[in-house]
Amino acid sequence: MNNKKRDTRWLTSVALMAAIVILLANTPLGMIQLPIIKATTVHIPVILGAILLGPMAGAILGGIFGICSMISNTMAPTLLSFAFSPFMSMTGLSGVLKAVWIAVGCRIMIGVVAGWVWILFKKCKVNHLAALPITGFIGSMTNTIFVMGSIYLLLAQEYASVKSVAIDAVWGLIMGTITASGIPEAIAAAILVAVIGKVLIRFVGESN
Repeated sequence: MNNKKRDTRWLTSVALMAAIVILLANTPLGMIQLPIIKATTVHIPVILGAILLGPMAGAILGGIFGICSMISNTMAPTLLSFAFSPFMSMTGLSGVLKAVWIAVGCRIMIGVVAGWVWILFKKCKVNHLAALPITGFIGSMTNTIFVMGSIYLLLAQEYASVKSVAIDAVWGLIMGTITASGIPEAIAAAILVAVIGKVLIRFVGESN
């Protein structure tokens, strides 16, 4: 009975966090204005879910984030939507698979990496005051590095085409995005995960 109650609580908690992911992904709440760029906050509940509920929950929440991204890029396409929507593929089936990996697979990795980093910190008895922001930073950078790295490795030619630059310039553009967008997002994630996570752990606890 205790296991059944625990499983029910876990499923309910994942469903609640999933609802938050969907809300952020489909409203302006999913973006925060920084001095230079807008930073996404959709990955914050993914990271928090991984901390509170484990890597499996983090993977599920990351997958939901990815599906929301795929739908958004299909319904309201931008120049880079070919990298996130299988329906915008420029290169047939291979492009479809690449888009699914970038949109969904890379986002699943947010929860997996954050969840296991948190478990490692717990085993090493790292204080929550340090572990929370570091896990938030790493989880956010996982998103940026996996997404932008996958675009570079899998879709560099297409990326160069839509950006109207030579293929040799793609690496610089990718690194520029990671520096200008990814690092500020990671710092924001570190702060938010530290503040929100401390409260949630106190009242909800952890399941892993």
